[in-house]
Amino acid sequence: MTERVHIDQGHEDDLRCLRVQVIMMGGRVETLVGASVRALTQRDAELARRTVESHCAVDQHEIAIDSLCRRILARRCPALSDLRFVTSSLRLATDLERIADLGVSISRCVLDLCAEAPLQPEVGLPRMATEVESMLHEALDAFVASDPSRAKEVIARDQLVDNLSVQIFCELLTHVAQNTRCMTQALRLQSAAKYLERIGDHVTYLGEMVVLMVRGEDVRHAANSGDCMRAVANHERN
Repeated sequence: MTERVHIDQGHEDDLRCLRVQVIMMGGRVETLVGASVRALTQRDAELARRTVESHCAVDQHEIAIDSLCRRILARRCPALSDLRFVTSSLRLATDLERIADLGVSISRCVLDLCAEAPLQPEVGLPRMATEVESMLHEALDAFVASDPSRAKEVIARDQLVDNLSVQIFCELLTHVAQNTRCMTQALRLQSAAKYLERIGDHVTYLGEMVVLMVRGEDVRHAANSGDCMRAVANHERN
């Protein structure tokens, strides 16, 4: 998004402050998710504990962004492009906070898993975790660069995360079928995989918000729109 200089310097300062706050929150969430992923793949209980404790800082960023957005909307009457930026920032902050929550949930799974013997052979969680972490990084970079093309590439990668989630579920079923004593570990690993999948979903929403913010194009549910239209047409014919 090309920055414009406003006649109202206060308005310009508020928009710049909002952008900085979103970038700072994104960086903190990316750090939290990265730590939770390392704690999961390395079975690092201490890192998992520190990650859980770091969540409060993310909440403070969300509160600051929400307050600033409300102030801009109430006092500044932003133009359309700025209005898209402000409303998108609100949604970005909400999704970033939920991503952080899911990262904390993964860390809590790690604390439970550290009390159990690891599954042998390990399931494909590391690949899924790496993919989700990479998606988050790319989505945040797309926001910083105001790059909708890059955001759309992130959106397209969500299908791979979904496929990996199914693969991990099948692998865990195989483990349990061969050894029912590993049921507890399998359930916790499945929970971690589910949290990673949901992070992927929220990262996809981040990409969609970047496209909306820059181009004014709503690409939510775009993949299903053709199926929906065909279903409506078939219903009307019948």
